[in-house]
Amino acid sequence: MAQNRVEYGRDDVEIAAREVAFKGFFRIETIRLRHRTFAGGWTGYFERELFERGEAVCVLLFDPQRDCVVLTEQFRIGALADEHSPWLLELVAGMVEPGESYADVAQRETAEEAGCTFNELLPICNYWVSPGGTSERVQLYCALIDSAGVEGVHGLAEEHEDIRLAKMSFGDAYAAVECGRINNAATIMALQWLHIHHSRLLQKK
Repeated sequence: MAQNRVEYGRDDVEIAAREVAFKGFFRIETIRLRHRTFAGGWTGYFERELFERGEAVCVLLFDPQRDCVVLTEQFRIGALADEHSPWLLELVAGMVEPGESYADVAQRETAEEAGCTFNELLPICNYWVSPGGTSERVQLYCALIDSAGVEGVHGLAEEHEDIRLAKMSFGDAYAAVECGRINNAATIMALQWLHIHHSRLLQKK
């Protein structure tokens, strides 16, 4: 028999203090708070550090005419200990700036990082990256493109971007997921979504 479930929301969290602990390329906040418990009542006050990242948009570029994807390859400081390389195969991606919509960011980053435009933008999902410690949330898309001539090295020099494009068949890209060569969450999720919807999207040739 189903039990009654108590659903909690933002009003069930009480923030007593919030301050910036560090501000550099990123920002870290220290938050003192308490929240309601499932048993009733409240927790005691406690502190947590929050890695403040904001929202990002990640775009899987897919060419249904050629059945291929275009990924980016670039250095990632968080992957210094990666057993293969800190240069990861990823999606086109960028942070949401004030006043921008998700679609705006997808268009901007597709132009900056891949030097192309898309014909159609298909939403996949919106998810929290690692909510135990960071505020980052990602809107994931699949963008349908014509990949003819999409190649080379891109990115903004003032942002120290050095982004090489990697064009490969969808089969090879999915095999790279299965063998662990592609090992970052957004790219795995997008390619798994494409695997599910692959036959339908091929009809958009």
